[in-house]
Amino acid sequence: METGKISETVEGSNVATKICILGGGFGGLYTALYLQSFRGFKHKNCQIILIDSQDHIVFTPLLYEVITDELKTWEIAPSFDKLLKNKDIQFCQDTVEDIDLKTSQVKLLEGGNLPYDYLVIAVGVTNGKIPNGAENVLTFRTLADTQRLEQKLQSLENSSQEKILVSIVGGGPSGVELAGKIADRLGKRGEIRLIERGKEILKSFTPATRKNAQRALDKRNVLISLQTGVNAIETDKITILQAGETAVIPTDLILWTAGTQMRELVKNLDCSHNSRGQLICEPTLQLVDYPEVFALGDVAEISYPNNQQLPATAQVAYQQASQAAKNLWKTLNNKRPRPFHYLHLGEMITLGMNTAAISSFGISLSGSFAALVRLGVYIQRLPTLSHKFKVIRHRLQVWWQHLFGKSASHKKLR
Repeated sequence: METGKISETVEGSNVATKICILGGGFGGLYTALYLQSFRGFKHKNCQIILIDSQDHIVFTPLLYEVITDELKTWEIAPSFDKLLKNKDIQFCQDTVEDIDLKTSQVKLLEGGNLPYDYLVIAVGVTNGKIPNGAENVLTFRTLADTQRLEQKLQSLENSSQEKILVSIVGGGPSGVELAGKIADRLGKRGEIRLIERGKEILKSFTPATRKNAQRALDKRNVLISLQTGVNAIETDKITILQAGETAVIPTDLILWTAGTQMRELVKNLDCSHNSRGQLICEPTLQLVDYPEVFALGDVAEISYPNNQQLPATAQVAYQQASQAAKNLWKTLNNKRPRPFHYLHLGEMITLGMNTAAISSFGISLSGSFAALVRLGVYIQRLPTLSHKFKVIRHRLQVWWQHLFGKSASHKKLR
């Protein structure tokens, strides 16, 4: 794995076929890992270039565990340098400013123009629009977001105030997961309010998961305000609208998890978009206008004959990465790409420390066992075998120390 300046050749003097992958998340990184693992790839004189503005991936489904110190940052946000060591993938940390689809070039902030033969766009979306004047509102999508939240929570915990008031806007999975984790972290000092515009939380989830989530939040005394909008946000208060009446809610911390929006980079591309700004793709994940370009994850709309809508989840991007790599490999070998077919494996959500809910193929689980299953599934999905083994070994050490400590305590009591 190389970093820094992008080289022009791979093995010998012939110019390599450049496969440029934008975005180091589930779609981009896993496409690169799958593609370079195909037998015979080393002899294809191809160059995979992975570009991301950050130097690490964020395994977002487990980002919530960092807030409660159930997992360490290095476990869910390993650096690309470590992940791509001894891989046939070149990582370039840079910001993509523009993509010229007609001339097949990517414009980088520091690296200038980068020509490509094949392009994978997997840059993801950004946070939804936050009301004006809400500079003090925190979001939760990146490692930097987590660090800012940690600093704010520590400051509040170290203060002399008796109650810590937290308002979370958005009753989707991110808002619900944050509510459970923060409620457990703050304990009796915390007063958590979850604000949702719709009639229910987790509207895209199964009734069983919604029921388990409601039960878990009720147990933690999280106040859920449904059919409630946000009119204004100030430093220490939030004005909400519910049933035609406004109310001013004092708050120490505001977290915004409501909605997402397309990046300007994606919206400005000279190709076909839908009304939401997504790139319109063939079932093979190729842009309808540019077959040498693939789009994955939240930025892509697949043109299925039955107008099937795919959920904006990590498992969709993960599955698409596998298909994109296969189709790139087929294209390199002059074979016809195959359409992507999504297999819904179910849903998993954390509901606090050591508790979760799972619904998969008609089976529903909740509680500590569900939390253990969820963690095991996600560890299995971590990138590279090396990183998985490091995390598993560390988790086993932590659990062993926890059990041994309890055993020692029991012996002392006897």
